[in-house]
Amino acid sequence: MTETEMSQLPWYRQVTPAQWKTFLTTFTAWTLDAFDFTILTFVLIDIQQSFSVNRALAGALGTVTLLFRMVGGIGAGTLADRYGRKGPILFSIAWYTVFAFLSGLSTTYVMLFAFRGLFGIGMGGMWAAGMPLALEQWPAKFRGIASGILQGGYSAGFLLSSLVYQLGYPLIDHRPEWSWRIMLWAGVIPGTAIFFLMRRVPESPVWLQHQQELKARGEKPRLSVMRMFDPDLRWVTLHTSILMGGYVFMYQSTTFWYPTLLTQLKQQPLAFLLLLNAGGLIGSVAFGALSEWWGGRRGAATVGVALGLASAPVFLFSSSAGGLLLGAWLIGFLASGAWGIVPGYLSERFPTDVRGVGTGFAYHVGVGIGSLGPLLIGALQDDGMDLRSAMLRCIVGAGLALLVLLWLGPETKGRSLE
Repeated sequence: MTETEMSQLPWYRQVTPAQWKTFLTTFTAWTLDAFDFTILTFVLIDIQQSFSVNRALAGALGTVTLLFRMVGGIGAGTLADRYGRKGPILFSIAWYTVFAFLSGLSTTYVMLFAFRGLFGIGMGGMWAAGMPLALEQWPAKFRGIASGILQGGYSAGFLLSSLVYQLGYPLIDHRPEWSWRIMLWAGVIPGTAIFFLMRRVPESPVWLQHQQELKARGEKPRLSVMRMFDPDLRWVTLHTSILMGGYVFMYQSTTFWYPTLLTQLKQQPLAFLLLLNAGGLIGSVAFGALSEWWGGRRGAATVGVALGLASAPVFLFSSSAGGLLLGAWLIGFLASGAWGIVPGYLSERFPTDVRGVGTGFAYHVGVGIGSLGPLLIGALQDDGMDLRSAMLRCIVGAGLALLVLLWLGPETKGRSLE
């Protein structure tokens, strides 16, 4: 088939079976990663009761996971640039699966806190090595769509954890000391299956070509984590890290305490979480595609964030179930959907020799900044503020900062990943 004939096919048929295999395996691994993290948010009250801790300490379980994602993201990204994308991905999947299991065996809060922190290393590593692996093999003209679908894997994982909790928790809630543990174990068997599927995925051809070029020039690969701080990349590293901090802070302020809020409002969480995460999944694809067709990466993300902020009062303060459901859909589609540009945007900001560690560093330093969201909301509640007001304050503050940060960086649509 000629290039002209190929270009006339629907976009999804212009992607080869090998590219789809790599992409879908990475998407599934990221979805499961998100599932293992978000399932915790449904059992915070059980954990509080099991270990007699306050809300701030319950929120700190999310914070420590997000902080340790920095370790995994930087470490796996560095290894991915030096030794290839696949090895660090396999290690990360095995790591987060093991510590998801060990988390359920915790006998004290301190033990659970430590295991959730260690779990975060694998979670960070999966993103840092997985996104370059998938996007480097994808046709450049469809990178916005791929970016949106990949990032939507997080919403898919949250959606999956919502279903598992709604359908599985009632079967075990008569044993509260065990129910939260079983929920944390739910991803162990799927994680093992994904590990073996990932072993059959090919290495990134872009990375392999770069290694051949270095060999032909007689150059040895430099440790990529140091390259990020060279004069030509310092601003890129700083800007993308702070930008991701705004993204993560806003997202965690929206979602981490949301199941608890629904419980306080005496609402059954499933329908709300289905709409929130279905909106996030569809919105990520929509805004990722929009970034190819109109407005570029910055314009598409700006629309999502700005309209997401406008919908925050509906999301938090509606007085009826119908209003709350509408708010869940809007905040998911708009605010979470604005994440659709992120994998592609970060990959386009960094060259091949630092793409793994660059994207991993920026994303997960941002995660470290954003990890303060769950802790801050918990602390504001302990000081007497109601949960809805605490969430709104953090969502609006992060969103306004994010709008400014988006336009302090360049537009990257159309950049080559070669």
